[in-house]
Amino acid sequence: MDNPRPEKAAVVEEVRARFAEADAVIVTEYRGLKVKDLAALRRSLAPLGGEYRVFKNTLVRIAGQTGPQGLADLLSGPTGLAFVRGDAAAVTKALRDFSRVNPLLLIKGGVLGSSVLSPAQTTALADLPSREQLLARLAGGFAAPMQQMAGLLAALPRNFAYGLAALRDKRSDEAA
Repeated sequence: MDNPRPEKAAVVEEVRARFAEADAVIVTEYRGLKVKDLAALRRSLAPLGGEYRVFKNTLVRIAGQTGPQGLADLLSGPTGLAFVRGDAAAVTKALRDFSRVNPLLLIKGGVLGSSVLSPAQTTALADLPSREQLLARLAGGFAAPMQQMAGLLAALPRNFAYGLAALRDKRSDEAA
């Protein structure tokens, strides 16, 4: 099916645009999930920069023809796509946590940049610390040497003052 009907061509273009705008796309299978469960999933992903959408696999395949090789292999069964703008690790972590509570949601893989991720690689992405945690670690790494230097610089005059006080006490003892 290379040339979809005009009404479906709009959906193909929408999917292409979403792929182009997204930093990552996580592919899931939602077989058996209720509409209220999908709504809860959408609500949990929105604050993290994720948008969960369901499209026909055929239309996604057509839209993804210009995308990375191997994407079509992930498109079988009822497929939902989580389009990520921003922190892919946070959205993947939210999907993994949701799938623990709702085992009917299966993470099948994803696309990060121009690479197709396997389910194991996608799960590893969920295990990464969030962007904020990584930035905090980086800031801590930069701050630690500066704190040590500040402690050393503060110790110099303090130790000098202790030395002078000890010398003064020694001389006053000798004079007495």
